[in-house]
Amino acid sequence: MSRLLALEKSDDLIDTLFVQSQAHLGYFFEHLDLDELRACINRLLACQGTIFLTGVGKSGIISQKIAMTMSCYGIRALSLCPTNALHGDIGLVSDKDIVLLLSKSGETEELLHLCPALRNKGASLIAVVSSRNSRLAKACDQSIFLPVAKELCPFDLAPTTSTIVQLLFGDLVSIALMRHKNVGVDDFAGNHPAGRIGRRITLRVRDVMLQGDKIPLCSPEAILVDILVELSDKRCGCILAVDSDKRLLGIFTDGDLRRALQKSGSEALALPVGDLMTKSPRLAHPEMFAYDAMCLMESDQKRAITSLPVVDNGFVVGLIKLHDIVQSGLC
Repeated sequence: MSRLLALEKSDDLIDTLFVQSQAHLGYFFEHLDLDELRACINRLLACQGTIFLTGVGKSGIISQKIAMTMSCYGIRALSLCPTNALHGDIGLVSDKDIVLLLSKSGETEELLHLCPALRNKGASLIAVVSSRNSRLAKACDQSIFLPVAKELCPFDLAPTTSTIVQLLFGDLVSIALMRHKNVGVDDFAGNHPAGRIGRRITLRVRDVMLQGDKIPLCSPEAILVDILVELSDKRCGCILAVDSDKRLLGIFTDGDLRRALQKSGSEALALPVGDLMTKSPRLAHPEMFAYDAMCLMESDQKRAITSLPVVDNGFVVGLIKLHDIVQSGLC
């Protein structure tokens, strides 16, 4: 009984924290000064050098994440550790650069000590703070205020809500810069050659499709019993009906075979493939992303398929199987 009560209290606590977190984030969006945000973005757009981001503690970690997000879109951005900067790393900074300094209180001593040195390098400074009248805001060329009603921490001490709004700010700025710079999916793909994201936007149908003798082919006039060996040996779950120039005319699948036998029994084996095939199948193009081909296979759950003819100008150039897409590590 006591355990049930504990679980009920736990559920109530989670509900309360969820509502509080939602309210805190709502406060941020309701009170964020969009003019300040636009001014910050415009200044960053005009940057001729590198955008540096720095902070201490949790804000330092957020600054690293923002720099990485910008970099993935091809925006020149680096995270700068304030302690290391004061011991040599500031040599990376030039008068063409902009430095974003993240601090909830705006009273972080390490950042305040760093400001004069950055100013001596000629860099422009933007304070990202949650206290308008802080020393850091006054020490920088420009500041943006991130409204924080209260930390989710019950003591209003541990950085929780404040780091979330810093992260939201970073995402807003990063995507705004990306959109202004017209970064396309090909640019994004070039910066993500590895991992699932990279494979989804770089791996194309031509990279994983079966080609040449590995494609099961037949004439639409071929009798069903005569193509069973080809259908079985190629292990593709289908056979493509083509003319003498390899122009696609239809597709006959394992499912079609099962349905034909259920309907006509052994008499189906004497029928031509053209009478049993699907004449307008879903198709893939060799330049299509493999991920899009997989989505096309799964687009109709009532008629899910596991392979697609790959056609270019009406001619069969390959066959792509769901199994090969999965094996490529795309999923």
